[in-house]
Amino acid sequence: MLLIDLLTPARTSVGVSATSKKRLLESLAATLADGHGDACERAIFDSLFAREKLGSTGLGHGVAIPHGRTPGLSTAIGAFVRLSEGIDFGAIDNAPVDLVFAMAVPEHFSHQHLVLLSQLAEMFGDAAFCQRLRGAPDSASLYALLADWQLTHAAA
Repeated sequence: MLLIDLLTPARTSVGVSATSKKRLLESLAATLADGHGDACERAIFDSLFAREKLGSTGLGHGVAIPHGRTPGLSTAIGAFVRLSEGIDFGAIDNAPVDLVFAMAVPEHFSHQHLVLLSQLAEMFGDAAFCQRLRGAPDSASLYALLADWQLTHAAA
């Protein structure tokens, strides 16, 4: 499974506003659960929030990857947002976060979950790529950058 398989253009957004980490997680849960009902949205939020209680998923350099195993999901789903203004995410470098890839995976996705997190760490470890994400003019451009990165690195 590739990261781009988790995303859709509709779950890729530029200029998202959030006043706090909790509000952002609520918004991401709603995006991830789109069309699956309130119970799914709540389960996703609960899994994201529970994971954050264990320790921040803020990687540093303005990047966070909130993720969680969610009961009732049959497949992994993701959303990527670029915030209009960085927020405190409790990242290890204390820098505000503005690039966020959220992921909800089924409870049984142990190995796949780790593989996806590894791909995310590789992608966001590329400072030049992060700058291109920050410079994307719109959501479609942002999605295209993510897809191109995935295709380039999957072929390598």
